[in-house]
Amino acid sequence: MKTKAVRLYGKDDLRLEEFELPQIKDDEILAKVVCDSICMSSYKATHQADTHKRVPRDIAEYPTIIGHEFAGELVEIGKKWQGQFKAGEKFSIQPALNYEGGPIGLLSSPGYSYQFVGGDATYVILPHEVMEQGCLLHFDGEGYYPASLSEPLSCVIGAMHAMYHITPGQYVHQMEIKDGGKMALLASVGPMGLAAINYVLHRDDRKPSLLVITDINQERLDRAASLYTPEFAAKRGIDLRYVNTGNVEDPVKMLKDLSGGDGYDDVFCFAPVASVIEQADDILGFEGCLNFFAGPSKAPFKAPFNFYNVHYAYTHVVGTSGGNTDDMKEALAMMGKGMDPAGLVTHVGGLNTVIDTTMNLTSIPGGKKLIYTHVDMPLTPITEFAEKGQTNPVYAELAKLCDAHNGLWNTEAEKYLLAHADKL
Repeated sequence: MKTKAVRLYGKDDLRLEEFELPQIKDDEILAKVVCDSICMSSYKATHQADTHKRVPRDIAEYPTIIGHEFAGELVEIGKKWQGQFKAGEKFSIQPALNYEGGPIGLLSSPGYSYQFVGGDATYVILPHEVMEQGCLLHFDGEGYYPASLSEPLSCVIGAMHAMYHITPGQYVHQMEIKDGGKMALLASVGPMGLAAINYVLHRDDRKPSLLVITDINQERLDRAASLYTPEFAAKRGIDLRYVNTGNVEDPVKMLKDLSGGDGYDDVFCFAPVASVIEQADDILGFEGCLNFFAGPSKAPFKAPFNFYNVHYAYTHVVGTSGGNTDDMKEALAMMGKGMDPAGLVTHVGGLNTVIDTTMNLTSIPGGKKLIYTHVDMPLTPITEFAEKGQTNPVYAELAKLCDAHNGLWNTEAEKYLLAHADKL
């Protein structure tokens, strides 16, 4: 079967190509990709290429398909897996395989490391290690984009689960955020921050009593507050505050005052900026845990940390990158119960836009860029659907469907797009 895919050949060398996939083996699965969400990690892999830890060194000769936040349908099942999977089933993939047998060993991942599987393609071959590691996940919910966004959501789920607390004098790490505690998410109204807010507000087993969201961009703060309202949070037993720290003379004092003066039990840093990390450290309460979530693009990245408080106030820091398979299963289960990740999506486009979007991701404002791989469509902000709809009836209907969902992407709009957009 022929596929169209965006492949990485070297630093800043992405190519959209059509080529023949090999016949699947008995321990492989042929799959149709429907959509992929472009991640900052793909931007980093594109610019680092064969120096990236997940990318093979021989990509000039054996290019890999990019994209790792994808979902679609299974097409042909190899004999080994016919008892577990069926053609026509919808799927999502946990790309962090943690499997020694992949192309580069433990860090092998679809979307970085493989010739024939990645999210920015029309059809792919799932290698045996995906199934053997339990990383091919069933999805029974509506649409496809929620399954695609289960991967970024799993990253913030993993970050929450990785937090820990201790009782001084007892040498036991109590994993998780503090139930009923005070939480601050700093620089957190980008895509991953929005995913974290959404998760915290919908979680049933534990939640903070106070949740403070900060940023220095008022427009993005206002959008976050319109999607995840203090009123909804209050119904969930959470006091939710949105704060523009760029408008405050002393952000640390203001944030500590919001906490009642004691500081925060759980603080998350969503920007690889030294001053934000320092601010996060400064607002930690007694035995507070700081999660440095944002991944720096360069190795020699440092920030000051108060070791007086480490010694006397038991403050501590963790860092997480990605989630595991259980985190993705939790994400999919929560979506099945009604949690919609659509607030992360601000742009929609076709496979033809992947190269430009990936190469310039840091300069394109907004949240997640959602790609439909069988569609030929310019990358378009949802807010521009109505304007484009004046001359194009497809955009007019998409604008109507999104307006009916508070301006958000939705499964009705997805279904309409797949049926009426220009084919790639």
